[in-house]
Amino acid sequence: MNVAVGVQATNSVGSFLISANRGSTSKELILAQTSALNCSSKNLFRRNTLHPKSKVDIVHRMKCCPAISASATESSQAMENAEVETENLGILDVDPSLEPYKDHFEYRVKRYVDQNQLIENYEGGLEQFSQGYLKFGFNREEGSIVYREWAPAAQEAQLIGDFNGWDGSNYKMEKNQFGVWSIRIPDVGGKSIIPHNSRVKFRFKHGNGIWVDRIPAWIKYATVDPSRFAAPYDGVYWEPPPEESYQFQHPRPPKPKAPRIYEAHVGMSSSEPRVNSYREFADDVLPRIKANNYNTVQLMAVMEHSYYASFGYHVTNFFAVSSRSGNPEDLKYLIDKAHSLGLRVLMDVVHSHASNNVTDGLNGFDVGQSSQESYFHTGDRGYHKLWDSRLFNYANWEVLRFLLSNARWWLEEYRFDGFRFDGVTSMLYHHHGINMGFSGNYNEYFSEATDVDAVVYLMLANRLIYNIFPDATVIAEDVSGMPGLCRPVSEGGVGFNYRLAMAIPDKWIDYLKNKKDEEWSMNEIMLSLTNRRYTEKCVAYAESHDQGIVGDKTMAFLLMDQEMYTGMSCLTEASPIVERGIALHKMIHFITMALGGEGYLNFMGNEFGHPEWIDFPREGNGWSYDMCKRQWNLLDTDHLRYKFLNAFNRAMNLLDEKFSFLSSSKQIVSSTNEEDKVIVFERGDLVFVFNFHPENTYEGYKIGCDLPGKYRVALDSDALDFGGRGRVGHDVDHFTNPEGIPGVPDTNFNNRPNSFKVLSPARTCVAYYRVEDYPDETVATTTVVADSLEEEADGAEDVSPVLKKPAPMEKNAAPSVEEIPSTDKIMVSGRPGDSDCNPSTASDFKISVPLLSSMHFPFVRGYLLA
Repeated sequence: MNVAVGVQATNSVGSFLISANRGSTSKELILAQTSALNCSSKNLFRRNTLHPKSKVDIVHRMKCCPAISASATESSQAMENAEVETENLGILDVDPSLEPYKDHFEYRVKRYVDQNQLIENYEGGLEQFSQGYLKFGFNREEGSIVYREWAPAAQEAQLIGDFNGWDGSNYKMEKNQFGVWSIRIPDVGGKSIIPHNSRVKFRFKHGNGIWVDRIPAWIKYATVDPSRFAAPYDGVYWEPPPEESYQFQHPRPPKPKAPRIYEAHVGMSSSEPRVNSYREFADDVLPRIKANNYNTVQLMAVMEHSYYASFGYHVTNFFAVSSRSGNPEDLKYLIDKAHSLGLRVLMDVVHSHASNNVTDGLNGFDVGQSSQESYFHTGDRGYHKLWDSRLFNYANWEVLRFLLSNARWWLEEYRFDGFRFDGVTSMLYHHHGINMGFSGNYNEYFSEATDVDAVVYLMLANRLIYNIFPDATVIAEDVSGMPGLCRPVSEGGVGFNYRLAMAIPDKWIDYLKNKKDEEWSMNEIMLSLTNRRYTEKCVAYAESHDQGIVGDKTMAFLLMDQEMYTGMSCLTEASPIVERGIALHKMIHFITMALGGEGYLNFMGNEFGHPEWIDFPREGNGWSYDMCKRQWNLLDTDHLRYKFLNAFNRAMNLLDEKFSFLSSSKQIVSSTNEEDKVIVFERGDLVFVFNFHPENTYEGYKIGCDLPGKYRVALDSDALDFGGRGRVGHDVDHFTNPEGIPGVPDTNFNNRPNSFKVLSPARTCVAYYRVEDYPDETVATTTVVADSLEEEADGAEDVSPVLKKPAPMEKNAAPSVEEIPSTDKIMVSGRPGDSDCNPSTASDFKISVPLLSSMHFPFVRGYLLA
């Protein structure tokens, strides 16, 4: 979900960039102030925030237990407070240009430490505090059901449900001094008074004397009568007997070197126009994901949401699984099945806002009380005007308990392997990113506009997640690129593992919609893909669910449009539009994966070029499911060209599985040739050549490389099994030649000490590996990586699919990114005279330093302009 309408997505780099040539003897370094790509500055909505100077205590976790159990984590609560001078915060060492904002980091770290200490003093620590689900909601305690609910504004309260005929007169609740209502219901004859799977609600009276019925805030399951249109949801008491309770059988898979993420929506994963189930997804879709060599599944819309068309982002019941696709045991089956296949499972968690729905959701507990007695802020601060949703008060004690416990609940109860936090930009700033263009100026990140309460919550949440499960993967959906977002909490960072590189798909859409092929800039493409902060990892993607939502199209449909209805059969020659579309689809996804980040994401169906767009059933389309499904039959029909795109997607992932280039810090862009339309770069042990020229094929094209030796094709988009023409020889040995004077990059070819020559057909991409590095590797370039998915549906009807048409609706003189071993940093250098390297530079100046190795290089992108 995009952070806000009107936000211009950028991956900002920061205020200053440092650049130098590897091996250079020059003692001059260039610092250039920069602006982020494709942004415009807007006025910020300011709020007062204090920034006192002080010493702070950094809380260090001394012991983390990998087991997910209350007893295990309770036994590992050893904490130590180490007093640290704020000027020694690790984040300032990583990025010295953050020094002017030291007061801000002092302030927010102190707020984090103070909050942590309060939790320690009054709740026994973060681990106990985050087990609120063992106290609130429905729990078994000594032969009774105990129900507790925080509702300080309520004047009276009752528990109602099927078990008492919805009459709460004999089930009145008592309120304590903290606004928590409770009731104990003893078993009768050894049996629970409230049967498993029966409906329940919380009834309370507020100040105006009116009684209202609400779903318990901590309910574990909620359902709706499907036979009644717009029927209200009911909370469900979920306590299945042992024989019906799912027992996990498979351990969590180990954390991969780099996540290759398959973003999926269970409900729309069926090929039929209906809501798919967790078990059907597990049995039918998970094998496809595994066959395509992904190692991680990211599930959307897991938390209960009453409005299906919200894509799961207007959450009503935070602890409940979406009942449309099944019950809690069914979701556990899905996750266990994924683990059995070696797939990790991330959850798309929404803690940035809550549904405005009063009847079914958490918003129903707001009856006009103050912020301190509510889950949400009051007034404008508590309402997101673009999302029509409520905004949490992250400074509230019970809100912290609720959200931290929610994160822990999904980790422990369902064994998720981590989270993708939705709408983080909205959380980080009081303006929520609305109408903001982030230019990269640090003032945009560290000012009165920063919501420190939310930042502290995210720091607590990330610290908790890693304490519970050290191998968790936690990703932030942030469009602003806040520095430090993906640095450890112990350094003063926010603590995420990765940030989504949200500017990349916007750039591709802009090119596909607004530029002719000959107008594509190789330098601009490279800058968009490499524009990220060093030491802060990104997950790159060419398209996610956002790009296919109604109003826009999938990338394949942008490329081929009407031709996808008539021109995808292999039985006829491909039209120029289809040939171009298939070629660019492969190239765009592959270069995004190879150069855009330290992880990769693909949305369900885009791996085979799913056509059209996504539209959930809603009033505007007659409540139709026709565009809310995945047309797997297009992929499974052998005579359609969708199989070529799927085979290449599978090969891309297999390439990373074999060569681990995504996790490599070696990233060297040696050439972005605007005349030839060719980009050459090295990532890990591979050399990549992308020829975006619509017509020109280059024979004997010279490319630079690092190590001498013999190179062969590792992956070729032009292979016949990927729908190409098979022009590149896979059994050809490419021998290198030395270039220039060893150790003097300026005398080398594109600053590379060696080179070899290749055949580079128009609109193709080829990756090469050095044989000496992998002498025994069987590098599959065609049929092996494109093995067909095993047929598992014996007896299925052999029906040829029909795709229905819906209703209308300078040569070799480029920057290079290179690793500097002496400082273990990544840098970018440009050749002197490149006037187009950094057109938005505001000022340039030189500084002299004693030795190159004494400097830090905290950014990926910089320019040598002298």
